[in-house]
Amino acid sequence: MSKYRELGLVNTREMFEKALKEGYAVPAYNFVNMEQLQAILEACIKTHSPVIIQVSKNVRNYASRELVKNMARGAMEIVQNSGTDIPVAFNLDHGDSVELCASCIGDGFSSVMIDGSSLPLAENIALTKEVADFAHKHDVTVEGELGVLSGVEDDVVHEESLYTDPGMAEEFVRRSGADSLAVSIGNAHGVTKFKRKEGEPPAPLRLDILHEIQRKLPDFPIVLHGTSGLPQRYIDMINQYGGHIKEAAGIPEEQVRKAVQGAVCKVNIASDGWLVLTALVRKMLHDNPANFDPRKYLGPARDELILEYMRKNRDVLGSADKD
Repeated sequence: MSKYRELGLVNTREMFEKALKEGYAVPAYNFVNMEQLQAILEACIKTHSPVIIQVSKNVRNYASRELVKNMARGAMEIVQNSGTDIPVAFNLDHGDSVELCASCIGDGFSSVMIDGSSLPLAENIALTKEVADFAHKHDVTVEGELGVLSGVEDDVVHEESLYTDPGMAEEFVRRSGADSLAVSIGNAHGVTKFKRKEGEPPAPLRLDILHEIQRKLPDFPIVLHGTSGLPQRYIDMINQYGGHIKEAAGIPEEQVRKAVQGAVCKVNIASDGWLVLTALVRKMLHDNPANFDPRKYLGPARDELILEYMRKNRDVLGSADKD
């Protein structure tokens, strides 16, 4: 038996088949601490949404692989005791080596992403295939990436975007053995996603490229990274209470909704979670300067994040009631 199944986790294969058939995207929420993981689980339990919980290499190092592994175990106990039966996958986000992916699979991850997008096509295919060959022996699904997203996420740093070439995407999938493909169509990592003049809206997603990829790869699961909306109310709250986040621009949610009506069946969201927690923590500490109990500022931040993730599941991704 695969280790992840012992925990009650699933891989992404059936998740994505259902999402493609019914026209929604499974939320893939990154977490770095207990409160974020609690918020993800509570939001998805309350909305009856499937979910992918995920961590990057840096977060696994930050928290320790042992703690991350056991947080996933605890997460599944929460779901199993909730009275719901939502499917949960546990994914490595932006893996950078075969060794890291193998280690995560050994720890019970049910899905791994190998990011060879900065490599030449042949090297990206070879790296992804090596991971896929190993992962599939353990019934673990693999996400590859083609095209380069600008912005910053942990160790992933790129100044400029490089759109995914639909023809290359077809070749990549055919030769690599990847089960899903992350693409670049104008999405970007981080809170400063685009270089733009003040008051200028962000450039729209290149849905024409997405449609061409979908034509080349019918019924194949497509993934969007870097799609946080960066709600202005939380940026304003951060800045009001001592922060300094300027020129932030997210992906308009109506564009994400259009994307998930096609081949996009997994949407990664990280920065929005960071913003919500930071905004509420800053406000709570400002309003209660004598407080030094973390539960009294992290608790309200967690509760706000639950509401934000519930809204995304219902209004943006369409994943509510899809368990």
